[in-house]
Amino acid sequence: MSYNAINKTIPLPDGREIIIETGKLAKQADGSVVVKLGNTMLLAAVVSNKEAREGVDFLPLSVDYQEKFASSGKIPGGFLRREARLSDYEILVSRLVDRVLRPLFPEDYHAETQVTINLISADTEIMPDALAALAASAALAVSDIPFNGPISEVRVARIDGKLVINPNVTELQRADIDLMVGASYDSVAMVEGEMNEVSEAEMLEAIQFAHDAIKVQCQAQKELTELVGKTVKREYSHETHDEELRKIVYDATYQKAYEVAKRGSAVKAERKEGFASVLNEFISSLPEDHTYDEGLIKTYFHDVEKEAVRNMILNDRVRLDGRKLDEIRPIWSEVNYLPATHGSAIFTRGETQSLTTVTLGTKLDEQMIDSAMVSGTNKFLLHYNFPAYSTGEVKPNRGPGRREVGHGNLALRALKKVLPPENQNPYTIRIVSDILESNGSSSMATVCAGSLALMDAGVPVKGGVSGIAMGLITDEKTGNFAVLSDILGDEDHLGDMDFKVAGTKDGITACQMDIKVQGLSYEVLSQALAQANAGRSHILNEMSKTISAPNADYKPHTPRSFNIVIDKEFIGAVIGPGGKVIQQIQKDTGATIIIEEKNEKGHVNIFASNQESMNDAVSKIKGIVAQPEIGEVYIGKVKSIQPYGAFVEFMPGKDGLLHISEIKFERLESMEGVLEIGEEVKVKLIDVDKKTGKFKLSRKAALPKPDASEPSK
Repeated sequence: MSYNAINKTIPLPDGREIIIETGKLAKQADGSVVVKLGNTMLLAAVVSNKEAREGVDFLPLSVDYQEKFASSGKIPGGFLRREARLSDYEILVSRLVDRVLRPLFPEDYHAETQVTINLISADTEIMPDALAALAASAALAVSDIPFNGPISEVRVARIDGKLVINPNVTELQRADIDLMVGASYDSVAMVEGEMNEVSEAEMLEAIQFAHDAIKVQCQAQKELTELVGKTVKREYSHETHDEELRKIVYDATYQKAYEVAKRGSAVKAERKEGFASVLNEFISSLPEDHTYDEGLIKTYFHDVEKEAVRNMILNDRVRLDGRKLDEIRPIWSEVNYLPATHGSAIFTRGETQSLTTVTLGTKLDEQMIDSAMVSGTNKFLLHYNFPAYSTGEVKPNRGPGRREVGHGNLALRALKKVLPPENQNPYTIRIVSDILESNGSSSMATVCAGSLALMDAGVPVKGGVSGIAMGLITDEKTGNFAVLSDILGDEDHLGDMDFKVAGTKDGITACQMDIKVQGLSYEVLSQALAQANAGRSHILNEMSKTISAPNADYKPHTPRSFNIVIDKEFIGAVIGPGGKVIQQIQKDTGATIIIEEKNEKGHVNIFASNQESMNDAVSKIKGIVAQPEIGEVYIGKVKSIQPYGAFVEFMPGKDGLLHISEIKFERLESMEGVLEIGEEVKVKLIDVDKKTGKFKLSRKAALPKPDASEPSK
């Protein structure tokens, strides 16, 4: 069968080329492409229903990124041996794509739309997440689905002081900036990443560098759209409006809504009740026999509320809760709230509250990773939980959703930059943030609470980490704008930007930005970052009043750890045949012992619940790995008796022959009645056979020589 594939090549700054191919695979989808860089290939397909479902007034968009194990020549683990639900990593990539696509669909387009992106061929040096949004946008570009794109995403990293677009995996390990940036040709729409305490100016430079590369990819997609003849998109009509009703609602409610917004109530429930009363009052004022659609009334009032709030902030420079634009809500925090945990903290900012715990586990608690691209372990975990009661709602608890995974990952990236190096941290660290109240940026509350809890647990972090969410209100007609520090939930919903920035006193460690308006200038972004810096510093100062440095020691009930590095040849001796030796040590001492071979050495990690148990285990292991020295005297234990002598264990796991001639100064005819099994005896190591490595012991050499007149003992 013949096919007519169309290709488009996009050059990268370093000379590599991205190839977009369409018309060959998945042709029954509304749009499909294969994006290739090196041996990495992504298949993206998009389908959108022709009509919207009745009563749907939003865009039901689903984005799913999945890595096929066959792409890297692997078979999935588990009983079924097939790809299962999306992993956290796949969810995070799906969110990256969703967040840059969603704002660019027409506001009145409500047909159910599905974007599917599959990794079908994997190159271990090329990270596919940096190509996923390009693939999704290109699939839309070759379809007739209405979309105000194209868009693309790139990874920008600073490696050895130089900014690089879509670096390979090996290069990325040396990066001190790792950002994913999503944008259209005209505007940046999404930023997410982590940094090694860099400045605002350095981060802004990286964003601009990424946007320049994205413009090239967007232009290539426009040319691809023309090549496939999809410049005209499908017609649709998903909304019915009553402009007369819209004006009636506006005239009757705008000023009242403005007054509610201006009251400056610090309590979310009071503001919600105030706006609801304006709406209910309007509906009650209508004649009983009116024919207006109440659904439209609520839609138009939402628009009124949004405009009133935005205008109030822009005109009066005052927030919904009465704060100034750069004012942070009241903060209080507490550590060691949960005495039985290894570390705990409460962080409360306004009506947002996180109760966070830290648990320190052993290597046995590490998370196993088995994906198409990566296999290994992870020893730093952060889990974020968002129960319905935190917002006063009733919802079934169905486990963490995509939002929880995304918020937890952002907090993890912010905190991991201050953890001790892996070779200095024997613990598996798990942080759990339970959001008890939510009204604006619970992910940043998690960063603050997590930082406090790590210090409470005694983890030797470099310093405190704080986070803040910045908002933005703009007026396109006048150019007026207001940057908001520490935004409320309503300011996030009704505003134009949600920019979360986390870091230490020395710089930014993580960020996440979603922009809902086109044409946001770098001048505004720069002001937002500067204002965020001041806000982070204020929050960090408030946190330091509770705890400013890690506790000098772990909690008494925290498992203690001790590391011993031994020569490779002693690994087997510590483990013993069938694990017999190490199991016996664990049974005798109550400690947990884990041995790994790294860099031609044995790394022994010992975990114990108390110091006595730790000392006992360390002593036994050191005894096994200690090198016997000729001429040294030891207290040994008789293990077996033979006609020609006895075998004595003079060091743990090391037996030597005490020949019958070396027991006493006088000559012995037999071993009968001379020694008993289990008897302790002082012996001296007199020789080691160079060929066999066998030890030769002497009891008489450890005794003083008798006088000629005295009989030997």
